[in-house]
Formats: sequence, structure tokens, C-alpha cells
Amino acid sequence: MPGTGRRCAVLLVTGFLAACGGRPEGVLTPVTAQTPGASSVDLMAVTTRLATAEPGKLFSGERASKISLTDIRISIPPDQTRQIGDVQWPKKLPPDPSKEFATLAANEVTRDGARAWFKREAKGRKHVLLFIHGFNNTYEDAVYRFAQIVHDSGTDAVPVLFTWPSRGSVFAYQYDRESTNYSRDALEETLQTLAKAPEIQDVSILAHSMGSFLTLESLRQMSIRNGRIAPKISNVILAAPDVDVDVFKQQLGEMGPANARPRFTIFTSTDDRALMVSSRLAGKVPRLGAIDPKAEPYASEFRDANIDAFDLTDVESADKLRHGKFASAAVVKAIGGRLVEGQQIADSDLSLGERVGQLTTGVASSAGAAAGAIVSTPLAIIDPRTRRSYGDQWGTVGGGFDDAASSLRPDIRRRGAARPQAGAAQASTTSSAASRPSNSAATR
Repeated sequence: MPGTGRRCAVLLVTGFLAACGGRPEGVLTPVTAQTPGASSVDLMAVTTRLATAEPGKLFSGERASKISLTDIRISIPPDQTRQIGDVQWPKKLPPDPSKEFATLAANEVTRDGARAWFKREAKGRKHVLLFIHGFNNTYEDAVYRFAQIVHDSGTDAVPVLFTWPSRGSVFAYQYDRESTNYSRDALEETLQTLAKAPEIQDVSILAHSMGSFLTLESLRQMSIRNGRIAPKISNVILAAPDVDVDVFKQQLGEMGPANARPRFTIFTSTDDRALMVSSRLAGKVPRLGAIDPKAEPYASEFRDANIDAFDLTDVESADKLRHGKFASAAVVKAIGGRLVEGQQIADSDLSLGERVGQLTTGVASSAGAAAGAIVSTPLAIIDPRTRRSYGDQWGTVGGGFDDAASSLRPDIRRRGAARPQAGAAQASTTSSAASRPSNSAATR
């Protein structure tokens, strides 16, 4: 019965989306307290969100008519007092910097001010890491989690965050999707500005989920406008991309030949439950992040397009939605700092496929744990306002989740594929590099 399906969907969604009722709002209010051994991350946040007068929030999920720039410095407690890979959200305000993340400064700057910040931060560095978040992220979510991944990964790249108007609600999927279209000119402008900076050698893009669609649209637009994508944009990493596979082919084709565009790396997982729901809502068209890259026609198409594609289906993950596997400790440790430092996977002495195969033995990595939080959280947190809006908003999406309810059931496995045996994990890869074998390793 429809009512039964809807109730099942509600239970499944609320079961997977772990609430964080104890987390206060307004965490971006600066504090002056300092803690010995604490470190800090200074990042530039570029946004198309509308500013808000609410204390400590800075920007809402609504859309602004122009770009805003904010220099933000986040304090991170000493490593010996925290779980590496987690954001230690304040339990109350003001936060305790010895145990929790805290905001030290948040200053909106002009374009000239942002340029001065960039010149200062780029001194002695050659690389930029630009992060574009996915669906269901508030401004403070994106800021704190990007600060965490920058710190815990140890990258020396200049950190730039592009945050678009997501309402931070699981019930705002269509609004968020339209917000990516709304923001593509602004992201293209940001990319053009970074690529023209004389201090920088290359720019690497890390985009997750719906942020991948925004990234592809902005790159496609740049290619059409300028005749090619700026050469300094060297690597584009699409993690669990929430992109229609047919649309991706069209976008890629309009970026020009493979030797005139960045090197693309795609992380997929055929058991990604978040993308199962997305596919149902989008007319059951396969999502790029949920395909099997070893299967045809994808294997041949990726090889011809010089795209590296990695299937993480058999990589174990604590993420119930299986939407953030690419950032598991094993996978990110395998990548290391190569992509964020402008090096291609194929340049490595040991292929990424081999490294992933070895590292699925369960070796932990602080960088991987840090990245895991930033990509597994977008669908895993409901803020208090969202919980209050259940009754008002469920009717607008209930039907779509009715169809997806069976796909989300944890006891249903991938059709035609056996669940990995206990104590074993595998990672398979399809790459444009010549005939790399798939690899696996037994978990210790």
C-alpha cells in the first residue's frame, strides 16, 4: 500500500540520517581562547549564498545575486585529544578549543582583500585545492569539514572552498539541484581567477556528489567560452558524482579532446544507496557515481576518453549510505598527496589500483578519515530546523522515496553480485593507463 511504502521510507531515511540534536547553531562566532598544541587552518570561502544576520551563521541556504568572499580561520584541537578524521563539533557555545573545533576569525573581504590573502598564502606553495561540496550542506558544515580535511591530510595546497546555496535539508533536493545551475557562472569565474594567478602552478578540483554536476557545468562553460579549459586546471576528482551518465557524456564532449582538458578521476560504487534514491527521483537513469566502470560500454568509453575510474563497491565502509567510500582511509592513503599536488595517478611508480588493493587490508590513515567525514556527512546529518520541518516537507518528496524504499533496505544486495566474505575486501579499477590488472587483498 502507498501509505505503508511511505512509512517504510520515513523509517529508512530517519534511520540512515543520524541526527545531531546536541550541536549548537552559530558556531562561526569567533572566540579568543587559545590552547597550547592546537593548530589552525586558514581558508578562503567563496559563496553564492545570501548573507544572514543570524549570529555565527554568516550565510544561509538562499541565493545571492553576487559572490561573497570570507577569510576564515578555524582552530583544531591537539591531535592527542581528538579522534583524527572527525570534526569535534562544539557541544555548546562558546566552544572549548582544547577539545572542540572553534572559529578564530571570519572576515568578509573585498576582491582586493582576497587577492592579498591569496598572495600571502601562496608564498612558497605551487598548488591550489578547490573543494565543491555536495547536496545537503550548510555553510558551517562545508567550512568546518573542509578545514578538517586540510588539516588531517597534511596537504600543503592553498585551500579554497566554493560553497553554493544548499539549504542543508534532505527534503530540498530539487532546490539544491537548481542552485548548482544558479552557481555555475560564479564557479567558472572562480576557476578563471585561480588559473590566472601567477603564483600558482596548478589547480586540483575535488567535487562530491551534486557538486560534481556543478563542476562539470562550469568546466564545460569555460571550454565553450574560451575554446578550452585553462591549462593550469590539471586534475578533476569526481567522488560519487550525482550526474546522469548521458549528461556526463555530453558535458565531456563539449570540453574538447582529452589532451586539451584536465585529467579526470571518478570514484564509483554500485551499492551507493544515496545515488539509488537520486536515480529514482531522476527517472531511473543511471548516475555516474553508481555504475560499474569495468562493464561495457563504460570501460571502453573511459579508456578512449583517458579517464581513470575506480570501482569501490567491495571496499568496506562504516557509511550506511555507502556514499563516501572514495574517502575511506585506504583509498585516500593510496592517492596520497599526488592529486592535490598536481600529479597524475599514472605518474606513480605503483598504480592506484595496486595501492587500493593493498590498502583495503585495513591500514588506517588520518588523511582518509578526514576525507571520509567531509563526504559521508552531507546525507548523514539533519539539523534541528530540518527535523522540525518533517511534517511540512515530507509530502513533496514522499512519492519518490516510496519507489526507492526497497533499494535502501540493508538486506538487499547488488543484483548478480555476492556480498564480500567476512574478512575480505577488494577494490577494482578501470584506468586509461595501459591494461592495469585489478587487485585485491585479504583483510587482516
